[in-house]
Amino acid sequence: MALSYKTRRRLSLLILLLGLPGYVVVAVTIMSTIDRPPLWLELAIYIALGIVWALPFRAVFRGIGQADPDAPPEKFDDDK
Repeated sequence: MALSYKTRRRLSLLILLLGLPGYVVVAVTIMSTIDRPPLWLELAIYIALGIVWALPFRAVFRGIGQADPDAPPEKFDDDK
C-alpha cells in the first residue's frame, strides 16, 4: 500500500517525535541491564542500534525533504 506524501510526512514527524525518544529509552534500559562492556564494544552497540532503528522506516522517510510531488505546479508571475 503506497502512502501519500502528506501521510508519509505526518508519519515521519510522529516517528521522530514519539518513536525515536521511546527507542532511545528502550536501548539505554537494555544496555543498563547488562554488565558494562568495554568502551569500544559499547560504542559499537550504540552505533548499531542507531542505524537499526531507522531501517524499517526507510520507505516513510524517503523523499520527505523534497517538494510535494502530488502538488500542482506553481505558476510564476513574470510581471514583477
